[in-house]
Amino acid sequence: MNPYILAVLFFGLGLGTTITFASSHWLLAWMGLEINTLAIIPLMAQHHHPRAVEATTKYFLTQATAAAMLLFASTTNAWLTGQWDIQQMTHPLPTTMITLALALKIGLAPMHSWLPEVLQGLDLTTGLILSTWQKLAPFALFLQLQPNNPTLLIMLGLTSTLIGGWGGLNQTQLRKILAYSSIAHLGWMTLIIQFSPSLTFLTLITYFVMTFSTFLVFKINKATNVNSLATSWTKTPVITSLAPLILLSLGGLPPLTGFMPKWLILQELTKQDLPVLATFAALTALLSLYFYLRLSYAMTLTMFPNNLTGTAPWRFYTPQLNLPLAISTSATILLLPLTPAITALLTL
Repeated sequence: MNPYILAVLFFGLGLGTTITFASSHWLLAWMGLEINTLAIIPLMAQHHHPRAVEATTKYFLTQATAAAMLLFASTTNAWLTGQWDIQQMTHPLPTTMITLALALKIGLAPMHSWLPEVLQGLDLTTGLILSTWQKLAPFALFLQLQPNNPTLLIMLGLTSTLIGGWGGLNQTQLRKILAYSSIAHLGWMTLIIQFSPSLTFLTLITYFVMTFSTFLVFKINKATNVNSLATSWTKTPVITSLAPLILLSLGGLPPLTGFMPKWLILQELTKQDLPVLATFAALTALLSLYFYLRLSYAMTLTMFPNNLTGTAPWRFYTPQLNLPLAISTSATILLLPLTPAITALLTL
């Protein structure tokens, strides 16, 4: 793609998200979300592959539906209460509709079925943008909707953690596994958003760092399915030895960074007298951990000649910069000891 066009599209992505961040009026927030969607669509369809075009069409239809629902709900709120302000949502009907519209936008279960299919049709770079940057604007609106319908948010969060773990168990395609991983992490954020918005923000940032590392590792190895991971030993032995730590950090295993948000969320849920909810969330995390362990096994414990269905790709020199991967991998693995400092910052 022409670098000038690429720069304009990235500027559009940034502008849309910034407008939504800065807005206190529903029409302005909706406009930011629409600019965001329109900017990423050419990036998704740039390869002109039938799967990419199909994924782009599915994404456009889903986002258009969610945006129309959000606009209808905000208009209904203005009609019922005379308020266009995001933080003045008092009527339960438009509040519930907007919550469901935002859940559809980010891919929370049970409105999740578009996300694995769309991510599977994209290349890893666009998939990374879709899994990280595109979640920022809807979450900014989610955080401003406090207080909200608590039962609805808990149901959305629990369903997402369960389906995010369950859906990834039988997958062989890495992008679909990462999509279900995204759904599960979004479920954890939704569970805690009404009790501690700052903890939701911490979980979102941690998820971004871990997902960034995972996508870059797969991109360097040009891996799109589990079998192709078995050839990564010969290509990038150092990255391959670090990859299981990144994956287990995504799964939330101590003493890695990914354990920090899960630990703090379970602690907060217990403080709110919700021990059953905390136990169920912890059990659903085991489902996700299983498919991260599968990927770790395929990368480090399976030598290529024993893996019958893997085919060794031709190895070219990769122009990808190693510094971003080095920084994000260090953050993915080593930040757990800084938990007291991070919690102190969050309570300021």
